[in-house]
Amino acid sequence: MRRRKAEKREQLPDVKYNSPLIGRLINTILSRGKKSTAQRIVYGALDLIQAKKPDMAPIDVFLKALDNVKPELEVKSRRVGGATYQVPIEVDPERQVALALRWITTYSRGRKGKSMTEALAGELLDAFENTGSSVKKKEDTYKMAQANKAFAHFRW
Repeated sequence: MRRRKAEKREQLPDVKYNSPLIGRLINTILSRGKKSTAQRIVYGALDLIQAKKPDMAPIDVFLKALDNVKPELEVKSRRVGGATYQVPIEVDPERQVALALRWITTYSRGRKGKSMTEALAGELLDAFENTGSSVKKKEDTYKMAQANKAFAHFRW
């Protein structure tokens, strides 16, 4: 490590649900500084989830979906003597949340033919039911780490 660690900034909660995680989702979706648009997309998606699952609170669906997408293991490239190995490492809890949010937004953007609000709601519902692209990404990451378990001794 060459320099000091960057200090963590406090994450502000969102205005409607007062949840720091939904605030982070809004910031992940945010593009070109249009925060109000990002808020409209997220709150619209949560309203759609409320309409599709009236028996559950949308924030609970979101939290369960996030838990289903969080990766436990990932691989990092390490160079050892001219060869590059994919070394499996455990994922830090903060990074788990960041990756899960990133994957959910990326695969929501990839759903063509729908508005971003509908796509985000669809991806969150799929993640809640343990299906969908973001959950598949998590499983692929885990399989990759399992396949490279032999190189775990290069972790340091």
